[in-house]
Amino acid sequence: MLSIKYFYFALIPIFLMPSLQAENRVEIGLFSQQDIKHWKQNSFNGNTLYSLKLDNNQFILSADSQQSASTFYKKISIDLEKTPFLNWSWSKQQLINPGVESVKAGDDYVARIYVIKDGGLLYWKTMSLNYVWSYQHSKFESWDSPFAGSKSKMISLRDASDNTETWFSEKRNVYEDLKSFTGKTIKTIDGIAIMTDSDNSGLSAKAYYGDIFFTAE
Repeated sequence: MLSIKYFYFALIPIFLMPSLQAENRVEIGLFSQQDIKHWKQNSFNGNTLYSLKLDNNQFILSADSQQSASTFYKKISIDLEKTPFLNWSWSKQQLINPGVESVKAGDDYVARIYVIKDGGLLYWKTMSLNYVWSYQHSKFESWDSPFAGSKSKMISLRDASDNTETWFSEKRNVYEDLKSFTGKTIKTIDGIAIMTDSDNSGLSAKAYYGDIFFTAE
């Protein structure tokens, strides 16, 4: 049986938000404008504290995990044929070394953003792609989630060599990443989740997240 860390979209019924925005850009998280409406939190093991705060005179989303694991997520339909590029920024604030990240006891990350293709009632068809800030793995390594197996792919975008308290901007072609890492052509996704967690290792972790949006190029 797979962990609830994987199936939370299938188990929480909320209305699916359409992406009714400009064709070349879809806003997901406007944290700089203190806008977190339509974002929800779901606990797996305790609650990571997600809150808006000022950093260098700009509002960001702070995620503080004390032996906890919960997601901050938004359920929204994204047409990856129109806007395949996921854009965001993040900053590692408190380093975490959870051990072996490819096993359940070490499945903790100072920061991660992941996209979900919801299987609906066929929950075993739910898939996710996780962009993580890894401690153990080098940049661009990938592996299966220890909880969900090949249905949830992990990709290390940042690693232990990246500086603490430094902002990094990311841009990923989710359409192509899903094709490369799952072997499937997926034209739409159903939501985005943020998670800073430290429950399996029993440690602490803290990260900041900037605005999140999809673009056509």
